[in-house]
Amino acid sequence: MQFGLTDLIDPRLLSLVDASRAFYATRVAGRGPSSREELRAFRADAPAPAPSQPLAVEEVVVAGGRRIPLRIHAPVGRTATGVYLEIHGGGFYMGSAAGSDVRNRRLADALGIAVVSVDYRLAPEHPWPAAPDDCETAALWLLEHAADRFGTTKISIGGFSAGATLATTTLLRLRDRRISTVDSAVLQFGTYDLSAQTPAGRLIADEYFLDAYAGTTSDRTHPDLSPIYADLTDLPPVLMVVGKKDILLHDNLAMAARLSASGVDVDLRIYPDSPHGFTGHPTPMARAAHDDMQRWLNGHLHPSAGGDRHE
Repeated sequence: MQFGLTDLIDPRLLSLVDASRAFYATRVAGRGPSSREELRAFRADAPAPAPSQPLAVEEVVVAGGRRIPLRIHAPVGRTATGVYLEIHGGGFYMGSAAGSDVRNRRLADALGIAVVSVDYRLAPEHPWPAAPDDCETAALWLLEHAADRFGTTKISIGGFSAGATLATTTLLRLRDRRISTVDSAVLQFGTYDLSAQTPAGRLIADEYFLDAYAGTTSDRTHPDLSPIYADLTDLPPVLMVVGKKDILLHDNLAMAARLSASGVDVDLRIYPDSPHGFTGHPTPMARAAHDDMQRWLNGHLHPSAGGDRHE
């Protein structure tokens, strides 16, 4: 097996590099808030999320004695063939399930699946473990009610940035409960070492979101906080998506290696000339990544379709 970084990039993506370079050459790189005061300002200035058509169904559900609000996008005019539990990004301290409405509606329509998004509590007002508690609650509710609510027991979990981290901790919590009915996971450029003790983790050691999310916990290597340190055995197949220019690339490479060494079926896809969050940008590279994720999900939520792995 060739294991150089260029060997992990699909050659068909190279034709999209020039368009990506042109887009990012005129785009000022963003940065996250560096204090609670800046966070308040970021939140206050954030535009209202665009609504989907049809609108998401808002619902508060209960599982394990906890309540959590969800936003549900069901396929129109047909029974869902699977359910995707989506966990939004935003550094654990920003964002909302409503911010994913347009993207989640598009996914529901394209694949004929239901998409359920979790409105988990945000840091620093609600530090760890509030967010993973909420995501676990949503997953437990979904596992109990998917068949009667959506007519299917095929379930995938995924997320974007912080959402990918929370999707991973959700999978680990379900595994620890001896629940093995989740079929797959799609993880877009998560952060897996929040302790800043690995070389990859040290690259983001000064980011405010780490303090906001971890709160007063004394051990940031706790696997529920930093999944890179977890026992990763007995997890479902995972698609990992990350850009080559993402500051979290090395963290994702390390996590992919740990998952593979633990016996997990990992499909790692690296997108050239793409920074953190690139799948949220209007570029041909982002569209290619979304097409890849949809094909992969289709292969795991529609058994007759077969998997979609590139060589």
